[in-house]
Amino acid sequence: MKKILSIILSLLFVSSIVLAGQNANRSTTTNNSTTAAKTPRKRGPVFRANKDQVKQAQAILKQRGFYAGEQTGKLDADTRAGLKKYQAAENLKVTGTLNKATLEKMGITLTDKQKDM
Repeated sequence: MKKILSIILSLLFVSSIVLAGQNANRSTTTNNSTTAAKTPRKRGPVFRANKDQVKQAQAILKQRGFYAGEQTGKLDADTRAGLKKYQAAENLKVTGTLNKATLEKMGITLTDKQKDM
């Protein structure tokens, strides 16, 4: 009887070790497959407004009451907040940036490079 009990306990011990090893392999395999899926995509050129465009946008935002600062040509926090209000009012995607759609909606001339983006 003692011999049967020790054999059963030994089998349980061995099977638990095997199962633990299989779980460790699964998590390693899963991590490798998700890492492979997260390979970075190559980004194209980033759209950027130039200083004159930012100044023009600040003037428009000021006229519309969305911005109270000076026309510095810098895309600071107050300008971004004003852009978000403007974009929401004009049913544009609210990003707080001077993207192509926002510049076009404001009637600000795009550079040739910006038109190609």
